[in-house]
Amino acid sequence: MQPLARRAQAGLVTVAVLVGAMWVVFGLNLVLGNLLVRTLGIAPRRIDGLDGVLFAPLLHGGLGHLAGNTLPLLVLGFLAFLEGARRFAAAVGISWLASGLGTWLFGGGLTIGASGVVFGLFTYLITRGFYNRDWRQILLAGVLFAVYGSILWGILPAFGSNVSWQAHLFGALGGVLAAFLLKRKRPAPEGTDRF
Repeated sequence: MQPLARRAQAGLVTVAVLVGAMWVVFGLNLVLGNLLVRTLGIAPRRIDGLDGVLFAPLLHGGLGHLAGNTLPLLVLGFLAFLEGARRFAAAVGISWLASGLGTWLFGGGLTIGASGVVFGLFTYLITRGFYNRDWRQILLAGVLFAVYGSILWGILPAFGSNVSWQAHLFGALGGVLAAFLLKRKRPAPEGTDRF
């Protein structure tokens, strides 16, 4: 099996397991009468709500909420994984952490859901090609922007809504940070001196 085909297969399995875990947690939360959401969501600026930074992306408030994050997470996660497991894990981890910490610091209320990670993967995929100067990644960014670009409206405050624009904004910033930190190192041109 070719390396890209192996990565694609591993990517499908990895992202499917992550999304499957979210569905299992959703079912468990239903059985427990919403206990997981109440105790493991991000409660901004409260020490007892800080554990939500780790757990909130696995929790969802309803079937529509979970379904709305499932397809983008599968697609964007799969595409990010094609670059390798370590880069995928770093992009997800940085987006997850940035979204959670930003929400904990600046959020308005109890926050749950994987949309911050979705925003992070989206901005990672649309900015990494520019950092890497890779025309294929830039072309993919154009296609992704055409398909999913309207989600970026979600980083703006939506007053009167229970959607956490903070999670979206900080997840998106985490994705840009991940693209910057994971940019490929280019060799120095021949004939240049290094000091």
